[in-house]
Amino acid sequence: MGGLLRRADFRRLFGVRLTGQFGDGVFQAALAGSVLFNPDRQTEPVAVAFGFAVLLLPYSLLGPFTGILLDRYPRRNVLVWANVTRSVVLVGVAAVLWAGGRTWPFLLLALIAVAVNRFILGGLSAGMPHVARNRELITANAFSPTAGTVVLTIGVGAAVGLRSVVDAGDLGYAVVLLVASAAYLISAVLAGRFPVAALGPDRDDPTARLETVGSVVRGMVAGVRHLSERRAAAFALLTVGLGRIGFGVTTLALLLLYRNTLDGGGMFPSGDTGLGQVVLATGLGAGLAALVTPGVVRRISRRTWMTALLILLAVVWPVIVAVPTTAVVVAVALVGGWASQGIKIIVDAAVQSEVDDVYRGRVFALYDMLFNVCVVTGLLIAAFGLPDSGRSWPVFLGLGVGHLVLAAWVARWTDRLGWSRVSAVTPPARVFFDSSGREPGPD
Repeated sequence: MGGLLRRADFRRLFGVRLTGQFGDGVFQAALAGSVLFNPDRQTEPVAVAFGFAVLLLPYSLLGPFTGILLDRYPRRNVLVWANVTRSVVLVGVAAVLWAGGRTWPFLLLALIAVAVNRFILGGLSAGMPHVARNRELITANAFSPTAGTVVLTIGVGAAVGLRSVVDAGDLGYAVVLLVASAAYLISAVLAGRFPVAALGPDRDDPTARLETVGSVVRGMVAGVRHLSERRAAAFALLTVGLGRIGFGVTTLALLLLYRNTLDGGGMFPSGDTGLGQVVLATGLGAGLAALVTPGVVRRISRRTWMTALLILLAVVWPVIVAVPTTAVVVAVALVGGWASQGIKIIVDAAVQSEVDDVYRGRVFALYDMLFNVCVVTGLLIAAFGLPDSGRSWPVFLGLGVGHLVLAAWVARWTDRLGWSRVSAVTPPARVFFDSSGREPGPD
């Protein structure tokens, strides 16, 4: 790692990532907070679901196509102008918010800012081989995105702190958005310090192939056909996709509970602070799953463990309605994060072991799309099916029954698909970037 940090070009690209992802954290906190906890707006659940669609769908829908731009034009220029674009757009978002404009125009402008970010992340990944030697790429691609995620979290915290100082309404969130805009502008300036051709593409490479929209679409269709021939991988993707619908339902339910229903105090408050505890508990559960799942699956079959985790989710989600207290919700989030991530680890391993290497990038792009589209589907189901309180026995009992049906499906069909003949799960090795420059798979 020390050798990488001594390289000026790596430090510069690293700085572009850190400043941009700090802005991402500030922006995402302002977007979520202005929709959910803004006293100047009583946002309806459908608008909340649309807000999450703004954050999730551009990444998956644009991902396969970013390579077209990144392989045709200097990536340094893409990084500069994409950052400038989202900086300017955020000024517009702040102006709409400051003027007390309606939620829909605000979210549509935010959609543009988030969509542009897909090209920036792709450019950072595609440019990495130009600032790190081949033997350093694994370290560079492990270190840089992880540090970016940490800085994004710091940006979220900075946004919450700044909003509490300036104002709790539209004015406060507009100021926070201007801070994010400034961070993006700094990222553009840092990217502009590279020579134009420094990050590629390599024009003198005779093997370079400039893809068109049609070729990308044909490649994705080929990936779907390959999945249809690898039923175990297709089954795994379908299972995790259906589970993500439940995740979308519970996400919106928790947001409504913390905004409108729960009365917290002491160690487990309500409001945006309590919701932050839920996010932390979910992340902690996911971390525990990464530690526990490989050892468990070495002792029992992946079918047995996945079935058990689905049954666990069927049991714990209705507890939110039965005992609606902040302490219980945090505990359920911990268990839910652990079980959901355990299922995802098994699915990742199944896909990686079943899919031919030449199709793996395209299949993970499909995985990304399915993952986020199913989350948004769950959010929309919750938006139309949940009351403003977030508490609904029919919805949560339906969620429990759905997970039980999914568990029975896994127990019934996985042996027929050959899962028992696949080697034990290990923490999935991820390809850090592919030819299109996209960062792989949903997180």
